[in-house]
Amino acid sequence: MDAAWFAIVSGMLAVYAVLDGFDFGVGILHRLVARTDEERRTILAAIGPVWDGNEVWLIAAGGVLFMAFPKVYATSFSGFYLALMIVLWLLILRGLAIEFRLHQTSPLWREFWDSVFAFASTLLAAVFGVAIGNLVRGVPIGPEGLRGMPLFTNFRVTGQVGLFDWYTIITSLLTLVALAGHGALYLAWRTDGPVRTRSQALARPLWLLAFALWLAASAATAWVQPGVFGSLMTRPWNLAFVALSVAGAWGILAYPVRGRDLAAFLSSCAFLFGLVGTALAGNYPYWLHSTIDPKWSLTASNSISASYGMRIALGWGAFGLLLALIYFTILYRSIRDKVALELDSH
Repeated sequence: MDAAWFAIVSGMLAVYAVLDGFDFGVGILHRLVARTDEERRTILAAIGPVWDGNEVWLIAAGGVLFMAFPKVYATSFSGFYLALMIVLWLLILRGLAIEFRLHQTSPLWREFWDSVFAFASTLLAAVFGVAIGNLVRGVPIGPEGLRGMPLFTNFRVTGQVGLFDWYTIITSLLTLVALAGHGALYLAWRTDGPVRTRSQALARPLWLLAFALWLAASAATAWVQPGVFGSLMTRPWNLAFVALSVAGAWGILAYPVRGRDLAAFLSSCAFLFGLVGTALAGNYPYWLHSTIDPKWSLTASNSISASYGMRIALGWGAFGLLLALIYFTILYRSIRDKVALELDSH
């Protein structure tokens, strides 16, 4: 039962990385690929029907984590309190920027909110990369649990670590660049004209840099947390996530030169899903490694809720997940064409 719920929460986090990931990428590139007010409205129209729905996956993953692994939820929120407040405010600023931009026609007003949108999206991508790095590296859980973590300590990866060290900076840079490339491929698929041209021009160098950082992060992970790769090898079916990332990387480089924008974007989705899936599958059964003493680590088995409740929730959760998949399938089918900007559109 604990393995099933670990897979469910992990899957929801991977889906969130893919869906809200291209929203972040669009925001990161907002001021680079769109230079006129009409072009920037085109970008917002490209993500307008989906950006708030994509964020629901993060909320849902948090809710399921609270239900299935309350000890992990409580420990994470107490330890990552500062980081979570930063994420909350950035999500608020990002939503305000999208909604408030057209409330005034003043160029200064719109430039301000465009800058807020780009700033919040960039920092969110970086912070989520730091979160993944902390999940893989471990956190300083002791006999009293995990108290509030500082932003940084001595930049080492053992003992009383902070949110930032050399390893989490690498994972942060990887996430930032990969999501920017993800957003570029989404814009190349959904837009036309100068925005599409500039997005295509940025996508390839961004992804080449992301692949270099991917190799660097993989080598760093093998040194910081070698158990991740050992876990993958002892459960060969987990290597499917690695294969998915490799196939996605091939499609990211191959399909754009053939003019297959949708296939390139789907390859980007596959790469990111495989990347997050590899990290979480390799981490199993651990949710949070202790950098102080392994006996204080939180695993799926020592933090799961009562089994009877989890069995009941599994049935209802499967039904809810089916409804969500149907909804998102219909939604994304409805926006598969290029953005057609109307004069009065948001």
